[in-house]
Amino acid sequence: MEVHQSAVILLLVVCVSFSTHAQPPHIKPRYQKFLNQHLDPDMNEQKCDSEIRKRDISGTGNVCKPVNTFIQANTNQIKAVCGGGGTPQGGNLFKSNQPFPVITCRLQSGVYPKCEYRRGKKSTRYVVLGCEQGWPVHYEEGIVDHSMREL
Repeated sequence: MEVHQSAVILLLVVCVSFSTHAQPPHIKPRYQKFLNQHLDPDMNEQKCDSEIRKRDISGTGNVCKPVNTFIQANTNQIKAVCGGGGTPQGGNLFKSNQPFPVITCRLQSGVYPKCEYRRGKKSTRYVVLGCEQGWPVHYEEGIVDHSMREL
């Protein structure tokens, strides 16, 4: 009986541990949209048009989005900005403690869904993200890291 009771207690501890780190269901769609619009570790300047089209990125009301920024990082690095890897900026905004390489894509012409984006611009920026319960859900802005030479 002792082994069985210990196993049940261990199982409860593991379940509670997983549930405290799980993503709340109401945040998941916003987090997934954020990742789709703003995260790509392999993004480069030539892929703006194809990536925005492939990911079906648009502005509010299905218009061509004037500017979209891709952060060259992985999900763990970006999620950290909403915790110890970021500094609160007021409201739900957090500024990254480290700069990230980013690709900024600007609209050249077109009407949704036939939007055309010019070649992206690579730079290194501190990113300001909107976070909900520790999960990034909004890209607010990028702040140029003046200690790094712009590429």
